[in-house]
Amino acid sequence: MSTAPEPPREPKPALVFDDPLDQQTADDTDRGWGERPSGDSAADLKRFLDEKPPHHI
Repeated sequence: MSTAPEPPREPKPALVFDDPLDQQTADDTDRGWGERPSGDSAADLKRFLDEKPPHHI
């Protein structure tokens, strides 16, 4: 009786004991918080005027 060789097993995932607070999360950045890329001063002025509260002149 011959036994067929077993296929190699995948290694188990390693446990990671790093501090999760050392890693940056998505909410630590401006992305996703409504920030728009700036650089166009005319577009910035238009946005400022569009979003200005009515009691500011």
